[in-house]
Amino acid sequence: MAFVDLMTPARFGRLSLANRVVMAPMTRARAAADGAVTDIMVEYYRQRSGAGLIITEGVYPSEVGKGYCRTPGLVDASQVAGWRRVTDAVHERGGTIVMQVMHVGRVAVAANKPTGVESVAPSAIAAKAKLYVDGDGGSWQPCDMPRALEADEIPGVIDDYRRCTERAYDAGFDGVELHGTSGYLPAQFLSTGTNHRQDQWGGSLENRLRFFVAVAEAMAAVDGADRVGFRICPANPYNDLHDDDPEATFRGLLAALNGLGLAYCHTLRMPTVGIDNEALCRGAFDGPVIINDSYTPQEANEALEVSRGDAVAFGRLFITNPDLAERIAANAELASTEADHIYDPGPEGYIDFPTMAG
Repeated sequence: MAFVDLMTPARFGRLSLANRVVMAPMTRARAAADGAVTDIMVEYYRQRSGAGLIITEGVYPSEVGKGYCRTPGLVDASQVAGWRRVTDAVHERGGTIVMQVMHVGRVAVAANKPTGVESVAPSAIAAKAKLYVDGDGGSWQPCDMPRALEADEIPGVIDDYRRCTERAYDAGFDGVELHGTSGYLPAQFLSTGTNHRQDQWGGSLENRLRFFVAVAEAMAAVDGADRVGFRICPANPYNDLHDDDPEATFRGLLAALNGLGLAYCHTLRMPTVGIDNEALCRGAFDGPVIINDSYTPQEANEALEVSRGDAVAFGRLFITNPDLAERIAANAELASTEADHIYDPGPEGYIDFPTMAG
């Protein structure tokens, strides 16, 4: 088998990667208050287009699916036009970019949504978490109590993902990624701690898998499964998530997704959760696997050499090294990941990090 390192090209479904350095999805909170793409967002993604694959920050598919301040949406034609500026900028530099679709479900506060827009979840269980809210100097507020979705509403939520996928392709994205971790809506349906339903959407493992699989199928139906990836992290407790048997849950999920022909599985290793997520996904998923979580380039190359994954996603390193892939290729020194203003509005701490060229 040919030696594979970070600079080796790859093909994941219909996605063509010039290298295996993936830019991880990272919330950066630079969108306008109404979820519109801003000029500095265009520049941010343009600067990082040397990555083999860019996965955007989480993008909400409906106003109900929004939970955080200054996160972007893709719910109307004006937002399609805004994202088209991003994809054009990335493509002009030869990059490949997919949009991560993120419905937060119960991980939301009303102050971050348009007036009158509620929060929904599989069950009426509030997340024990706090979110930042702009205004009055900023504050941290507890997540709202969500309303449990009625069974006849759920197909409409699934269709929100389908329509968002259509808009993503209209905006020029090469593919989409289903965000299935971090305590957001698909993970809420999967997990016993957040899904207490007794209908076809909850209870048994088969029923708890139903929403995630149906969303993946809906996204794949737009223009093929080979443009659709998904992100999971078994046993990730983030945003007050708990499952009684996460290994069994995610083995079941991967088995259910295998027949769809999806472009890739993206997972975080998170050694503290007690499950080898990389080995789980590598063994249970039939397609390419992107691995993630605090890798150095050297560790990443070693992981690829032993086939722990097919590509490696970097987060913090891409914040302070906009030309990370180029630096790795040149074996150049990397900037420290220590930085201020990571989530503040404005260009500082966002698009002001130097490249090797200065």
